[in-house]
Amino acid sequence: MNSWIDLDALWKILVVGLLTGAGLPALFALALRLLNPPLPTGEPATGSATGSATGSATDRPTAGPAGYALAGLLLAVVLASIGWGISVIVNHR
Repeated sequence: MNSWIDLDALWKILVVGLLTGAGLPALFALALRLLNPPLPTGEPATGSATGSATGSATDRPTAGPAGYALAGLLLAVVLASIGWGISVIVNHR
């Protein structure tokens, strides 16, 4: 083993970096997807980029209580992770 490189610390840094660098954005994206479910296949969208809608706002499917609960849980995990990271940086001695 090389005395200059601590492989155990390097492994821990790699795992935490992957989890926070890719995992937290993935959880955030999943939460947003749960709050905004896709249209059923084959149905056209009821609006355009300019904001003129041909249908009513109720044509779009809603998430439902389970989707809102899971999205809230995922967003809470993301916020807790951010808070924990800030506390680790601030309280580091």
